[in-house]
Amino acid sequence: MAKKVNYSKNGQDYFRVTASVGRDINGKLIRKEFYGKNKKDAEEKRDEYINNIKNGLNLNFDKVYFGDLMHTWLFEVTKVKVKPSSFERYESIFRNYVQGSILYNIKINNIKQLEIQRYYNDLYKNGKSSNTIKFLNKLLKSFFSYAVEEGYIMKNPCNSKLIIPGFENNIKKEVEIFNEDEINVLKKALQGHRLKCLILLALGTGLRQGELLALTWDDIDFNNREIKVEKTIKRVKIFNTDGNSEGHKILIQSPKSQTSNRIVPIPSDLIKIIKSHKLRQDEEKLKAGDSYKNNNLIFATATGNPISAKNLFMSYKNLLIKAKIEHKKFHALRHTYATKLFEVNVPLKTVQTLLGHSDISITADIYTHVMPKEKITAVEKLNSLFK
Repeated sequence: MAKKVNYSKNGQDYFRVTASVGRDINGKLIRKEFYGKNKKDAEEKRDEYINNIKNGLNLNFDKVYFGDLMHTWLFEVTKVKVKPSSFERYESIFRNYVQGSILYNIKINNIKQLEIQRYYNDLYKNGKSSNTIKFLNKLLKSFFSYAVEEGYIMKNPCNSKLIIPGFENNIKKEVEIFNEDEINVLKKALQGHRLKCLILLALGTGLRQGELLALTWDDIDFNNREIKVEKTIKRVKIFNTDGNSEGHKILIQSPKSQTSNRIVPIPSDLIKIIKSHKLRQDEEKLKAGDSYKNNNLIFATATGNPISAKNLFMSYKNLLIKAKIEHKKFHALRHTYATKLFEVNVPLKTVQTLLGHSDISITADIYTHVMPKEKITAVEKLNSLFK
C-alpha cells in the first residue's frame, strides 16, 4: 500500500502539516511546518509543539542548541552578575567540560537526564574527580534553571536524581593543622623573616590568604585590637563577552560571602608584632623612594605592590622546608586557629562568626575532628550523677 504523503525533500517523502504558532513583533502570523511519515505522525508533532507553547515554552525552543545557549548565558548573563574570580572558574569548567563534549551540539529540548548521567559516568571513568563533576553539575543546574525560565525547556534535567559518580565513596580527609611542636618550630623560623607578621596574623585570626593580602592599614583598630575584614585579593583571568581572554589582573573584591564581612579580634600579643611590621615597611618605603607604590597595604612587596599568591606560596614553602616541617597548605593556619578555639571551649557559633562561614553546619562539618573531644568533655560533666 502506498504511503500517504504530500511533500518531498532531499529525496525523502513526508506528510507535511502547518500551523499558526503566534505573531512576530510586527503582528504578522508565524506559521510553522511539521513533518511526519504520515498524516497522523505529522499532526502529533504539531499538537505536541503547540501544547508546549501553551505551557510556556519559547517559540524557538526546538531550534536552540545546548552549547550555543550556554555560551550566551555564561558570557552575557552570568558574567555581569558574579565576581571575576568566580567567572574564571565557570569559564574553565565550560571550556574543559562543555565545549567539545557530546552534549554541546544537541538541541536543548532534546537533552535528557540519562545523557547527562552517561556523560558524568564517562568523565569519572576517564579519571575526572567527583568534586570536578559535582561542580560541573552545579553549573549546569544553574544554566538549565535559566533555560526553564526563558522557556527553552519544561524542567531542569539536573535534579536530585542525578548521581555524581564516586562521590559517596569519597573519604572525608581530616583537615591539616599545625601541632604544638610545629607551631613552636615555626615561630623560631619566623624570627627576622619577612613573612613573620603575615603568618602569625593568619594563625592568630584565621583570616584567609586573600583576606590577609587585601588588608590595608585602616582595617586595623589598634585601640580595640580588631581587624575589619571586608575585601579579598586575587589574580584572575579577565574575559570579554566573546569569550576571549584579556589577560590577568589583580583585583580587590568583596569576600566570598556576605558573612565573610566581619570584625575579628586580634590577640593582644600580636599587636606589637604588627607595629614592628609597620616600622619595617616604613623603612622599605624610605629605601624605595618615589618608586614605592603606596597602596596602603599591610602586606606588600618591598616596592608596595600586592604580593602575588604564587610568590607567597614559594616563600611559605621554602620556610617550611628550612624549618623541617612537613608541608601543609597555607589554609592549615586557618584550620589551626579554629581548632585551638575549640580546644579552649569556644562555642561553635562563635567560631562560625569568627571564621565568616555562611552556615554553622559548614563549621561543624569541617571541624568534626575536634567534636569527639568536646563530646567526651561534655559527658564527663555527668559524673556527678553517680557520686
